[in-house]
Amino acid sequence: MNLPFISDETYKNISYTKQELPKAEYDNCTFVNCDFSESYISNISFLDCEFIDCNFSMVKAKGTILKDVLFNNCKMVGFPFHDCNALFMSFKFKTSQLNFASFHNLKLKNTTFDQCKLEQTDFTEADLSGSKFDDCNLLRAIFEHTNLEHVNFSNSYNLSINPELNKLKNAKFSKENALGLLNSYQIKIED
Repeated sequence: MNLPFISDETYKNISYTKQELPKAEYDNCTFVNCDFSESYISNISFLDCEFIDCNFSMVKAKGTILKDVLFNNCKMVGFPFHDCNALFMSFKFKTSQLNFASFHNLKLKNTTFDQCKLEQTDFTEADLSGSKFDDCNLLRAIFEHTNLEHVNFSNSYNLSINPELNKLKNAKFSKENALGLLNSYQIKIED
């Protein structure tokens, strides 16, 4: 199916909760303060787009293409990234809330998460090698059979990662958050 091609447009203060975003290939478009919560963005392509102050909570995104997309200060609670088209998938997150989002089984090499809330986010079987979690809250985030090689967690917090279930070669941790590697052993460490 050939989608209409829309480029270099800016969309501001639009709610797509009742009226859906038209299916198209959006290239170099900017969305500011738009509400996509509980809407369908399935089979829409976003290439080199930026979303600022947008709400994507509980969105449906089957087959959605996200290539070179920046999410800046977005609310993305429960976003099913695992349902998106994995081919060419690449994005950056800045000061966004990704609680309960799912990145299950995705290749996300060199992805940047900057000052994000990632509470109970699912990274099971994902390849995050080379990624950076800069000042992120990872409370109860799920890392199982995840490739975390060369990942920088050095200033993130609330980590709990089982070293026996994940690849951690050359991952970076601070002294404080390295204790999260011992949680699965139920060890008590006293000051």
